[in-house]
Amino acid sequence: MPASRAPLPQPTPESQPFFDALKQRRLLIQRCTDCGNAYYYPRPFCPACLSSEVEWEQASGRGTLYSFVINHRAAPGFVAPYIIAVVELDEGPRMMSNLVHVEPDPEMVHCEMPVEIVFDDVDDDFTLPRFRPIDS
Repeated sequence: MPASRAPLPQPTPESQPFFDALKQRRLLIQRCTDCGNAYYYPRPFCPACLSSEVEWEQASGRGTLYSFVINHRAAPGFVAPYIIAVVELDEGPRMMSNLVHVEPDPEMVHCEMPVEIVFDDVDDDFTLPRFRPIDS
């Protein structure tokens, strides 16, 4: 019996530029040109002022660990334990991802630790953003 694979996100017309950029090893976020708010997840309007005047910009891929949980009860397709992370990007938005390249041990992980993006090619056509600690 083949091993199951974790489900992949399904790009929408609004999120396709985000996923296309990940394949190119770039992290894109959106910014409102009316109020200046940077945000994630992709959508056709600003969540702060509801303007539809938004554009894509390249993010640095760096941030800090805002929150995390070490999951010991994996869903089908996942291997436990693993770290589910909320990362606050240097540009301001928070995004949910996984923390990798560190033991899933509360002694090794802490909020406000600096992190950077890792591009995970899950197959030939799909890349996901993960984050790893930055050595201080």
